[in-house]
Amino acid sequence: MNLDLLNFNSKDIGMDLGTANILIALKGKGIVLREPSVVALDKVTGEIVATGKEAREMLGRTPENIKAVRPMQDGVIADFTATGLMLKNMLKKVCQKYNAGKPRVVVGVPSGITEVERRAIEEAFLQANAKEVYLIQEPMAAAIGAGINVKEPMGNMIVDIGGGTTEVAVISLGGIVASNSIRVAGNEIDESIVEYLKSHKGIAIGQTAAESLKIELGCALPLVSEITKEIRGRDLDTGLPKNVTVSSKDIEQAMRKPINEILEAIINTLSVTPPELSADIIVNGIYLAGGGAQIRNLDNLIAQRTGVQTYVADTPLECVAIGAGKVLENIDNLKSVLMNAGKKM
Repeated sequence: MNLDLLNFNSKDIGMDLGTANILIALKGKGIVLREPSVVALDKVTGEIVATGKEAREMLGRTPENIKAVRPMQDGVIADFTATGLMLKNMLKKVCQKYNAGKPRVVVGVPSGITEVERRAIEEAFLQANAKEVYLIQEPMAAAIGAGINVKEPMGNMIVDIGGGTTEVAVISLGGIVASNSIRVAGNEIDESIVEYLKSHKGIAIGQTAAESLKIELGCALPLVSEITKEIRGRDLDTGLPKNVTVSSKDIEQAMRKPINEILEAIINTLSVTPPELSADIIVNGIYLAGGGAQIRNLDNLIAQRTGVQTYVADTPLECVAIGAGKVLENIDNLKSVLMNAGKKM
């Protein structure tokens, strides 16, 4: 479809189809849905039992006849059927509430996505009752959502730390000049916390508990005042329930490896950036988006390692969805940032 002939209307939506969370922005209304990317299905009938927050609470707690899953892994579809059902349910909620009918969708996807993965996402949305589907690279959407003017002839760096992937990109003149997409992000950090507590505290906890520790105690550099929390888990020696006290220092050490991999991706991207754009980045700084941007002191650590001032976007969790929504609102100026502009769906 030729986007010059496309008249995006108030019922079209922008979406962040994340590994950890789904956010939907409706043109003119901002974020209208924010839910975990989790679906619970009846194994016998295949029908949806729950989606979003309700389904997340079921993770690791379901009886034999129900499975609760995160159907998105590393920013792409791992379980096509479950993803399709989840999307259909969430789009239905928004479309019914706002009388959106069959919306056109602009969805953020990882910059390293393959053609097969792109087709899977497009197909999932079409089966979920979307009229048309347009893709935008997540770092581009995050930059737009963070308020960066991506069309100007000026280098800007965005680091989007999501659930499944970290997207690093240098943007200028509406395009990505240098980029790095690694499958190390929030989920990998959670797993590092799980493994650290097994080896250093002799206790097993689940991914949900690890995520809570990351949010409550997580830091990229030691805190001035250490925070502690008592947690419950399973004693690896006895198999019995056990309480242990965990500190922010413990979690900082647990997160060190994945944080260093994210730093390496940033440094590698800077190392291949053209000198003129590198000079711009020194002036403009590095912007952080995504849930991982909220890790305490991460901006300070990046600034220390790169020598470039680093800023956290105002609403880091919402940047991709907001950016996709802004593309809808300014389609004449921003249609060139879409990956499949001009492609008939």
